[in-house]
Amino acid sequence: MGRAFEFRKARKMKRWSAMSKAFTRIGKDIVMAVKEGGPDPDSNSRLRAVIQNAKAVNMPKDNIERAIKRASDKSQGDYKEVIFEGYAPHGIAVLVETATDNNTRTVANVRSYFNKCDGSLGTSGSVVFMFDHTCNFRINAEGLDPEEIELEFIDFGAEEVFADDDGILIYAPFESFGAIQAELENRGIEILSSGFERIPQVTKQLTTEQTEDVEKLLEKFEEDDDVQNVYHTMEETTE
Repeated sequence: MGRAFEFRKARKMKRWSAMSKAFTRIGKDIVMAVKEGGPDPDSNSRLRAVIQNAKAVNMPKDNIERAIKRASDKSQGDYKEVIFEGYAPHGIAVLVETATDNNTRTVANVRSYFNKCDGSLGTSGSVVFMFDHTCNFRINAEGLDPEEIELEFIDFGAEEVFADDDGILIYAPFESFGAIQAELENRGIEILSSGFERIPQVTKQLTTEQTEDVEKLLEKFEEDDDVQNVYHTMEETTE
């Protein structure tokens, strides 16, 4: 299925396994969604999407409700989404998506990770153009044909549709998220989860030793609670 499929397959194999990390990320997503559109998921499409993702990683209902309640409190600070761009060792472009309530702290931490791992923090726009910004939906496959879904959702921006063991996946450009979400909901199709990805347009193959150098930097980012997602141009394997 091409470059994008192989990228996603490799990333799925390397997805962060720590449940606490997933809950932290979703907790921030809830705060940002509530601050933007209010605490009622019926009238807040972004919050509906986050709640679906929370359920997909088995986040307890009580945790979700508490997070929404906290986010509704005016004393609860907001998180700002900030993107950092730079290079890991061996010319690997890195894009780091963060959600932070203290930008000074986050900037200092991200810069220190690049410096300690022989990388370099770049300026805004220095590597983001190397990645395609996409959105995705996983829907309940019961009673649905992936080929029919693909044909019916092309007009809403869908570019790739295929089935796996967990449902039917729909991939589209970032800008198509709202239109596809609305149409799925209009048709009563259950959305299991949704999200966004940045797919590298070109990847670079490294030696085992070089890969380890890059992995050291990526691990620094993944351990930071301010970091939501990390993307890079290093070629990944599914082994």
